[in-house]
Amino acid sequence: MSTTVETCSERSADEVNEEIRALWFRSGGTLSGEQREEYQRLVLEWAAAPQPVEAA
Repeated sequence: MSTTVETCSERSADEVNEEIRALWFRSGGTLSGEQREEYQRLVLEWAAAPQPVEAA
């Protein structure tokens, strides 16, 4: 597993968020060491991803 953080995400924040939710679901609410690393990578990707624009 790569620990390199991409500065520009090709996925939207919503797409990354769905992957984060799936990770938590698969883990049953408790992350292993490897899953924590994946979670941290995903959170950084989510933060760098394009955020949806809210309608006024």
